[in-house]
Amino acid sequence: MADSALPFTSPHPLQRWILGVTGGVAAYKAAELTRLMVKAGLEVQVVMTESATRFVTPLTFQALSTRPVATHLWEPLREGGMDHIDLVRHADALLIAPASANCLAHIAAGLADDLLTTLVAARTIPLFVAPAMNQAMWQNPANQRNVAQLQEDGVVFLGPARGSQACGESGLGRLLEPNEIMTHLSPHLGRYPLPCLQGKKVLLTAGPTVEAIDPVRILSNISSGKMGYALAEAALASGAEVVLVSGPTALAAPAGCRLIPVRSAAQMRDAVLSEIPHTDLFFAVAAVADYTPACPSGHKIKKSGEPLTLTLVPTSDILATVASLPNPPFCVGFAAESQNLEEYAKHKRLAKKIPLIVGNLAQRALGREDNEVILFDDHGRHPLPPASKIELARQILSHAVALMAHRGISS
Repeated sequence: MADSALPFTSPHPLQRWILGVTGGVAAYKAAELTRLMVKAGLEVQVVMTESATRFVTPLTFQALSTRPVATHLWEPLREGGMDHIDLVRHADALLIAPASANCLAHIAAGLADDLLTTLVAARTIPLFVAPAMNQAMWQNPANQRNVAQLQEDGVVFLGPARGSQACGESGLGRLLEPNEIMTHLSPHLGRYPLPCLQGKKVLLTAGPTVEAIDPVRILSNISSGKMGYALAEAALASGAEVVLVSGPTALAAPAGCRLIPVRSAAQMRDAVLSEIPHTDLFFAVAAVADYTPACPSGHKIKKSGEPLTLTLVPTSDILATVASLPNPPFCVGFAAESQNLEEYAKHKRLAKKIPLIVGNLAQRALGREDNEVILFDDHGRHPLPPASKIELARQILSHAVALMAHRGISS
């Protein structure tokens, strides 16, 4: 398996990107990747192979990038110019996503028989590749030799991820999700540099919990888990060992983290407490149910036409339990409120005796791709401007690590 870590470090922010798109079902994800890159303020020049155009039209990428898409070596974008030279001279980095097995083989062999591979051959800029292929193709010895050669040549691999594939098989070879790719690239974009957490363990909770009323009915909430998963991705990009305890969500686990799936608040508490030893940083992001049925029914409760009375009992306070341990990790809580955000967030932080809490309005945050938060710590309130949850995760993580250093906790 290719290492997802980033051995390359640019001394300057990489703002101008060539995005190479090769043929494969995963090419549709490159459209969302283009949107995220542009949204992040990057200049994106899309270059497509001929086979890629059979999956997604160049017009799609032109609309998203606001630039003409380059597809052929013999159709110049600039009058009198040589595109395979000019494009790389006007770019800071080159990313191929998805990168097919055929593309990797061509690059490893130094072949340059279309515009994209010619750009690679003519480059003097960093090259990132995000592979996508069938799991058997990924494990093929010839492909693994190509991967090893490219890594030796300094090519940075992003993924692949493990999971179900379009062919119906499951295994290593999936393209990383666009937001995961952006998180891996974030240290090079110059906006919110990530701290180094090599050798550190980060434990997070995410998503909702599900409390059973009977075998078919539950008490839950509308948390999507996106903020917790974004923080897990940021911690991974920082080099940390990441354990994610997650309630039911529709999200794929970030590549590289250890996922512990749970349903109830009690299961989440038990999983967290089992992982707390040797944990350096704990993010309690999950929307844990405050109450659970006292006596869930073992059989479906039949509709009788009469009011149904449920007796609810409080669930364990996971964050307070962890914070009260004799030697707790650095704890970060989240407060999702519908009103009086500042008052309730400050009270929650002091009551739980934690150094940092992230406050947001529930109606503004739940289920959305972006958010607006305020950080509360011993030094006061620190509002962050509205941004994507990926960008906020990087800022929250950096703030937490800075507080750890201020308290004399080595990061």
